Amino acid sequence: MSTHEPPTDRDGSPAPTGADSLSRSAVVSEPEPSPERQATPDGGPVSEQSEDRPEAAEKDGEDGESGEDGESGGDGESEPGRSRSRDLLLLVGICLAALLLVNAFVARPFTVPSGSMEDTLQPGDRLIANQLAYAFGGHPRRGDIVVFDGVGSFLPEPAGQPGFWDNVRSVGRDLGLVPAGNTVYVKRVIGVGGDRVRSTGPGAPLTVNGVPVDETSYLAPGDQPSDVAFDVVVPPGELFVLGDHRSASRDSRDHLGEPGGGFVPEDKVIGRADWVVYPFSRLTGLDRPSAFTAVTGTGGHGDQG
Repeated sequence: MSTHEPPTDRDGSPAPTGADSLSRSAVVSEPEPSPERQATPDGGPVSEQSEDRPEAAEKDGEDGESGEDGESGGDGESEPGRSRSRDLLLLVGICLAALLLVNAFVARPFTVPSGSMEDTLQPGDRLIANQLAYAFGGHPRRGDIVVFDGVGSFLPEPAGQPGFWDNVRSVGRDLGLVPAGNTVYVKRVIGVGGDRVRSTGPGAPLTVNGVPVDETSYLAPGDQPSDVAFDVVVPPGELFVLGDHRSASRDSRDHLGEPGGGFVPEDKVIGRADWVVYPFSRLTGLDRPSAFTAVTGTGGHGDQG
């Protein structure tokens, strides 16, 4: 069982197939127009240009329809094609730039590799983290599922100052161009800054600020709220997080005696997991459960929107 929740590679949707799908390279050609026909005085048709009308040929020569001018005309005909290619490249560039911006600042995809959040999230699920959920003064609330960087809480801080390539990789991860590796986790928020979270061990519910929390709506079947007894007060600006599959999750409980106490700083939260988008049979929104409704108004900032 792995507790690391590495980020997903974006799936590419397959190209449409079948008889109804048109190839992007398909070209429909138009029939060439027939040369204009003119009537001779005796009623017989002749072509637009004939050997009987040398003056027409001479006029064509005067109009520059030969030699170098002919080549110029060919270049003129190819110019619209080059213009269309430039427009297509520009459109592709704009779409890629927009995708990178969305990935960096709005919504970011991740893959769940382990069962630490079962049955809410299954191994292999692709989820979307909403990076705007807490962007404008909001805070994570009790019951939210959050994706976060575990360095400094679940993992030790790296020794030394980051180098140039470390900074480059960090930017690449923010843009979704570089995998985030094994430092990213997904867990459920149980306590927010100021909350007192307590467990007396097997057979008893968790309490938040003295209020028992009914977690049966999302706990994995057969799991206890906690097999470990603990009593903690969450520091301001930090979170106490647990997996829904408590017996298969290493979470804040496992880091209580370490530096940081297993609390996750809010500024390490990448986003709120709002949707499962793949496999399509599991397409669903991840709504906040009602389990913490009774805790409302007892402290912390979990009552905020």
